[in-house]
Parts: sequence; C-alpha cells; structure tokens
Amino acid sequence: MVATETSGVRGRRRSFDVDEAVETAMRLFHARGYDAVGVAELGTELGIKPPSFYAAFGSKAGLFERALRRYAAGEANIFARAQAEGGSMAEVIERTLLLAARLYPERDGVAGCLVLDGARNSADPVACALAETMRKAGVAAIRDFIATEQPERADALADFIAITMKGMSAAARDGMGEDALTVVARMAGRAFRRELAAEG
Repeated sequence: MVATETSGVRGRRRSFDVDEAVETAMRLFHARGYDAVGVAELGTELGIKPPSFYAAFGSKAGLFERALRRYAAGEANIFARAQAEGGSMAEVIERTLLLAARLYPERDGVAGCLVLDGARNSADPVACALAETMRKAGVAAIRDFIATEQPERADALADFIAITMKGMSAAARDGMGEDALTVVARMAGRAFRRELAAEG
C-alpha cells in the first residue's frame, strides 16, 4: 500500500510505502521496545512528517498494532508453523519450542519475541493491552489444540508452554544463543510429554 505526503515545496506530493513503514517500525519496536521509540524518530526513519504519520496510522499505538499483526502473521507464528507440519500433540508442542529456540536469539540487533516483549516495562496502557491481547490469542490457540485430547488439563499445560516461551524470549534478549535455548526447548518438550502421561 502506498500513501502520499504533501511536501512544503510547491505542494509536491511524495509517496511512501505503508507496508514498508510497518516493517521498519516493527524492527524498531522489536529491537528497543515500545516506549524507547518516539514518534519523531519513527517519522524520521519512515521518511514522513507528523501529519502523514497520523493520517496513515492514527497514533503510535496504531502503528504498534499494525506491527504486532505483521509480526504475528509471519515466521514468528511458530505454533501455526509447527501445527502445519503435523504429528502428535507432543511433537507439535516440542516443534514449537524448538522453533522458538531458533527464532529468538539475537539477529541484526533484534532478539526475543515482539508479542511477548515489545511492550515490556511500558508505561502506555494501550500498548500493553495490544500486546497482551495478542499474547492471549496465542496462548488460547495452544490451549484449544491441547484441549482436543486433554480438555481438563489444557489450561495448565498451555500456561506451562507459554511461560516457557516467555522465559526463552527473555533469555534470548539477555544473550542466550540458539544452542542453549535448544537444550531448554528439548527439556521442556520432555517435561510436556511426562505431563501428558501423568494422571493429572
């Protein structure tokens, strides 16, 4: 999608690509967190002035929501990717954790999960609510999947996986690499299998 901005020189209109703008903002929010990225910096990075910024996105929170949705629709939707490959419940869950171990380590200045950590320590209640809504949707997808075989224990098992992934995301932001995260993922996968076999 391409939007336009009117410059101060003879009313000349300059176009910018909204999709590219969302991609750029997504990387900034992911690398530094919501509060650390200001509207002025976003405008500079996106090459647009405040009127065009607000016309395109409504607010900084509106852009953050677009960034979250873009992130979740891509390779970061590791649970959907794990499900798509099929297999047993335990295999899908372990594959999800292993994908997290591969995705979360630092690359190009970005580490962890934007949905889990993008609004970390934010003072903005709207940003926090947006990230939390997305996080809850992810946990609900895992819970619903588990409930097909373990309806009475689905909440606890889904919480276990969600907490593990949040810890892995935080560890990646603190510098933990793929090898170490993979060890954690495999341990959590084995623990999940044991819980499936338990009486509850």
